[in-house]
Amino acid sequence: MDTRTWDDLVGSMKGTYAKEVREGVVPRPVIMPLVRGELIGLIWARPTDPGADALTAVAALSNIAAAAHADEVVLAWETQQVATACELPAVGPAPCLNMVRATADGHVLYRFPYSEGSSSAGSGETEGSTATLDWKQAPAPLPDGELPPPVGAAVEYSFTPLELDHPNPFGVTVVLMEEDGYTVRLTDALDD
Repeated sequence: MDTRTWDDLVGSMKGTYAKEVREGVVPRPVIMPLVRGELIGLIWARPTDPGADALTAVAALSNIAAAAHADEVVLAWETQQVATACELPAVGPAPCLNMVRATADGHVLYRFPYSEGSSSAGSGETEGSTATLDWKQAPAPLPDGELPPPVGAAVEYSFTPLELDHPNPFGVTVVLMEEDGYTVRLTDALDD
């Protein structure tokens, strides 16, 4: 992936997180598979029950990447959201948007800590307060940095070929994941 694509993904994730926090939504983990440097889509984890269900849902983000034969993936998650949902200790700073760039040969962990604040919204008689994010100084990237277990599994399984006896393994994987509640937004990258 080139630098511009990476910068666009980071900017997009920061913007998405800021928007969702303002709306009172806890952002779900998302995977962004790439094939030959082209983003093929964004896939957000399905709603889950705490514990084993959440662990499985995050790890299964890998299915579309594996079905597409992705050569690189980016996963994004919020430290405390994954720890709470998966009933695990938090790995790394919190609150923090984490992004990992991974290939079959390894990964690099990027952390974007933030603090939540509030700002006045509106004017006149309809004043209110909305949550805002104050992005802190990002620490240096961590080659092979520690990942929460379900994120580590998603990275590993992204590069493990799926054994599906179907003429269109990618298409059927997309349909099955959508039926399971994952949010899938594909690009045109695989149409080439």
